[in-house]
Amino acid sequence: MRHVQFSRLIRSPASSRWRRGLLAAGLGLACALELAAQGTPIFVEPAGAGLDFVHYNGMSGRMYFAEMAGPGGALADVDGDGDLDLFLVQGSPLGDDRPLSPPRHQPPYADRLYLNRLEAAPGGGRRPRFRDVTASALPHNPGYGMGVAAGDYDNDGRVDFYVTRFGENRLLRNLGPGDDGAVRFEDAIDRAGARDRRWSVAAVFVDYDRDGWLDLFVVNYVQYQLATHKPCRNAAGAEDYCGPHAYPPAGDRLYRNLGPGADGTVRFEDVTEQSGLGAPAPGLGAVAVDVDGDGWLDLYVANDGAPNQLWRNQGRGAGGRVTFADEALFAGCAVDAEGQPQASMGIAVGDVERDGDLDLFLTHLTRETNTLYLNDGRGLFRDASLTSGLGTPSWPFTGFGTAFLDYDNDGWLDLLAVNGAVTVIEEQAKAGERLPLRQRNQLFHNRGDGSFVEVTEQAGSAFQRSEVSRGVAVGDVDDDGDADVVLLNNDGPARLLLNRLGQERSWIGLRLLGARVRRDQLGARVTIYPQGGGPPLVYRVATDGSYASASDPRVLAGLGDATAVRWVDVVWPDGRRERFSGLAAGRYHVLRQGGGTALP
Repeated sequence: MRHVQFSRLIRSPASSRWRRGLLAAGLGLACALELAAQGTPIFVEPAGAGLDFVHYNGMSGRMYFAEMAGPGGALADVDGDGDLDLFLVQGSPLGDDRPLSPPRHQPPYADRLYLNRLEAAPGGGRRPRFRDVTASALPHNPGYGMGVAAGDYDNDGRVDFYVTRFGENRLLRNLGPGDDGAVRFEDAIDRAGARDRRWSVAAVFVDYDRDGWLDLFVVNYVQYQLATHKPCRNAAGAEDYCGPHAYPPAGDRLYRNLGPGADGTVRFEDVTEQSGLGAPAPGLGAVAVDVDGDGWLDLYVANDGAPNQLWRNQGRGAGGRVTFADEALFAGCAVDAEGQPQASMGIAVGDVERDGDLDLFLTHLTRETNTLYLNDGRGLFRDASLTSGLGTPSWPFTGFGTAFLDYDNDGWLDLLAVNGAVTVIEEQAKAGERLPLRQRNQLFHNRGDGSFVEVTEQAGSAFQRSEVSRGVAVGDVDDDGDADVVLLNNDGPARLLLNRLGQERSWIGLRLLGARVRRDQLGARVTIYPQGGGPPLVYRVATDGSYASASDPRVLAGLGDATAVRWVDVVWPDGRRERFSGLAAGRYHVLRQGGGTALP
């Protein structure tokens, strides 16, 4: 067990705003427990939603390293109708080995695209209905998929996907509807120049140089090849999956978006070395977040068994070039409180204390505990894993996808962590399990005093199952004002979990678009001031984070007991600031750059 210096996380009881916050958080927990007592879970898995995806990892018994690493998925409005659609990453057979059992889907093994059509639900509201449009929408390009990033890289108002693979990655450009009205994609990787043949897991669309075009940061894992595969063995001498230290680390890549050329094609150039990002590490996750509030997006990378990297954006230097420097050790977010690197997989970002800055949460290996890094507002962090109550409950599990989400809309960010082992669980192997890596997932409620309590038992039936969960995407799938979840399981089904608790409280939703282009302004920072006082709510516009997945780019903020918003302040990706007023609670708003009141 780790030992950390305990610090005061609870604000002064004399502060009336914190008393109100604590009351709201306490009522949120009480509401969850009351619903559980009534037999109503926080999340339900709806029947008949049309989501029939089952991941295939191609396992053959050879313990190929890549087969236990995926998959991820993305929630995004692909066809522009306002509903969140779903892109799911698929595996395939690995090598020429015979699979242990027949896959539940026949070839071709392909990534899948499901369009969402919200329809009226009995008793009011709307419910999602997904339709598989893969055959007509996606180009056939088989491969072994890992994860996906979502963003409009060509500024045409349509979301595109960068798909990471064990093998050559894909850049799926959204062409919009054809003559028949059906949405279609093309693989633009050859023309765009963002090709990467390393084992990539995570990717982030980010305008790191503030030129109005989304650049691309690709996180690569290790230099592993099937041709040179050698099995590892566990303590009992049985074959098992290897860890990252068995192979050299692969290098991450930064691709700068050059905008359209003479022929109109948007291209990327590899600027990794000249940007200072050349240090290789076994990366699995990444986020683009301005940790120090200087208006330039930094890159934080979760590394497996090596110190994490905080690539601090140095801004535009000599010759106009933007460079980065790894300041993770200095900033306190490279290693744990004992100074040890951990096996980092997933990343969540959010203001868990409502103190105006963005904190970091990382999932880790069994017996390491997950880690909460609290930001002091200057981009300096401290390990609050034990004092927050998030460390000890994670000790038996290996975490992957994770997200901060206010599931009860009480104004305090709760935490989701999904789990699945990476080495064989002996009891499951002895019982004849085909994939003996199953673990249950976890949900934690933010008490509003700097601590969390586990509410997994109240979360719903999907949290009582043991599966091999990897990616998770979060978004308001049914547009009812609360956070829903899509779970991605290795060699198992994708699960849609609809929130049944968040509607009990007030909320506001925001979509931030550019002044001239209808593109989500990834990297924008939003501060919401609830009516009646209380700490402001700080969010970022982002699709990145979790593990190998992309989430809803809209900001969805629970307001707790507040029924209105005084105003919303926005820091746009180019550094400009605006204030928006007159925004009603209980609905989504579109904020366009230039449509508010300019701030200094």
